[in-house]
Amino acid sequence: MATLAPSAAEAERSAAAPAVRLTGIRRVYGDVVAVAGIDLDIGAGEFFTLLGPSGSGKTTTLRVIAGFERPDAGRVELRGVDVTHVAPAQRAVNTVFQDYALFPHMTVAENVEYGLRVKGVSRGDRRKRTEEVLERVRLPGLGDRKPLQLSGGQRQRVALARAIVNGPPVLLLDEPLGALDLKLRQEMQTFLKALQRDLGITFVYVTHDQEEALTMSDRLAVFNRGGIEQVGTPAEVYEHPRSEFVAGFVGISNVLERDGRRLTIRPEKIRMAGESGEGEPGTIREVVYIGMITRYVVDLDGGGTLVVVRQNLETSSQEALADQGKRVRLSWRPEHTYEIGREGT
Repeated sequence: MATLAPSAAEAERSAAAPAVRLTGIRRVYGDVVAVAGIDLDIGAGEFFTLLGPSGSGKTTTLRVIAGFERPDAGRVELRGVDVTHVAPAQRAVNTVFQDYALFPHMTVAENVEYGLRVKGVSRGDRRKRTEEVLERVRLPGLGDRKPLQLSGGQRQRVALARAIVNGPPVLLLDEPLGALDLKLRQEMQTFLKALQRDLGITFVYVTHDQEEALTMSDRLAVFNRGGIEQVGTPAEVYEHPRSEFVAGFVGISNVLERDGRRLTIRPEKIRMAGESGEGEPGTIREVVYIGMITRYVVDLDGGGTLVVVRQNLETSSQEALADQGKRVRLSWRPEHTYEIGREGT
């Protein structure tokens, strides 16, 4: 029986392997355990987000994938190849940072083609590929400008262009939209997701912004204290949190004590009726008007507090705020509750 040549075997293994595989990754700084032995597979072509609060280990994990940090234990594989001890420049990844890291004395085109020049690509090919990638990130005709002549969103797109011009199979993004204002950040979220689909490459994206993670990701990993609390699609993580931390960090969640079980329910799943309605009685303690929605904090007669969210379809701010102190009844469908820590979920 014929055997595969080494190159063919490697190609076959690479095609079947995850784009990124982390096995038992641990990183310690003195007495601080930044990453506590995590395992994670990221599929080829995924938009995968590492989500968590500051100090949770998400950025350290990204830096381990990039090679900027060496793990104290564990293994890093890219497309089936062990790169744990491979230098960053030799790994098939590129990284985009929050501060853009552009060369201010170079033009946009020179910044984008810098990596190609280092690799010895001819001037003609560099120019052609740079023009193509600037067109792709919606910056045609701006190659002669300096970074300081651009807006924050444009500079971020230049950084993206420089990162993708080499055609890396994996792109690492470390809170790339953190320096942008809300409107521009939302526009860039849409742009980044469309770009990732267009390129068909793996994006590994770090953020602490829950809405950003839910909006953009195919799957996400929720980090906490150096470990991963849950991995899943945005819908799975939001609707079926596996821990109280996930329930509280990814959006707003209520925790209920029922028959010795701890259940979560999202505020938008709770129906609020007048005092004559059905459900658990309570009093509206606080009303927060937030434009499209209003958030109500309700103290239950039986003990505990629930947060309820309503869309402001026909309600003005004055009408919503006038509900403070009113008696209400809260109800919800059993299938909208989820038991925290339930095995097999």
